[in-house]
Amino acid sequence: MSALNNRYEFVFLFDVTNGNPNGDPDAGNLPRLDPETNHGLVTDVCLKRKIRNFVGLFHEGEPGKGIYVQEGAILNEKHREAYKAVRPGDADVATAKKLTPKGDEEEKAVRQFMCDNFFDVRTFGAVMGTGINCGQVRGPVQFAFAQSVEPVLPLEISITRMAATTEGEKKEGEAEGARRENRTMGRKHIIPYGLYRAHGYISAKLAEKTGFSQDDLDLLWSALEQMFDHDRSAARGEMGSRKLILFKHASALGNAAAPGLFDRVQVLRRHAGSEVPVKDPRTDNWPPARSFADYAVTINREGLPAGVEIIERF
Repeated sequence: MSALNNRYEFVFLFDVTNGNPNGDPDAGNLPRLDPETNHGLVTDVCLKRKIRNFVGLFHEGEPGKGIYVQEGAILNEKHREAYKAVRPGDADVATAKKLTPKGDEEEKAVRQFMCDNFFDVRTFGAVMGTGINCGQVRGPVQFAFAQSVEPVLPLEISITRMAATTEGEKKEGEAEGARRENRTMGRKHIIPYGLYRAHGYISAKLAEKTGFSQDDLDLLWSALEQMFDHDRSAARGEMGSRKLILFKHASALGNAAAPGLFDRVQVLRRHAGSEVPVKDPRTDNWPPARSFADYAVTINREGLPAGVEIIERF
């Protein structure tokens, strides 16, 4: 696998229609919001979860593409596999409740085993210092929270289910009359429409330490493009990847500061009756956005710093 020699930053745009992109368990699963601005939020953990699910779904069983953090996993048992590899013939490894590296060399070996075998460890890093200690890895790929381009308005929708959960519930419904029989009320939270913007960072120097390669990078781009297509549910409505804009540096250290590069990507509103996009439609009393077609994405390529290339993946 070819090594990664370039630093990257990227802007990732995705949207949701009549769904909840990332519920907040501390707020009754309400879509996450910035309380000061009412802009929607999607956590970095949520985005990484979808990438893990995509890789696990399409590359299960392939060498080097295992997923460390997955549903139902026992993390210590995955750590144990690393010790079995670096301590062949040690019978205690199979049953020990606690394991710690014997010296710096073994610490590096168990950590490298985890990086070599698990895509998400060498990509995002991991803290693996539980009872069976494999140390911690700082990953080369990091996401900031995604934030909606405009304020969003969460709605609480009432729903009904025409079936009883138990025999007792059915009898209670019958006792209240035919119209109440088997009817269960519930609620769900949705956002009518929201376009979200996330920033990402990829360090070539950290990639050297974990073994994150060019092949892994290509897989990451594929996951960002397709992950929502394989993550459908009634709660999430319609979600889709809309734009992925990369800033590729000619060197591992980088050729320009990330904030200035991100400023080159502007997401503006446009109206059916207007040819000119605007930054803040609220001043013109425009109707709320209801599709990606209500936005224009512009990229300023003028005066681009030397050694920086802009690539539009989709």
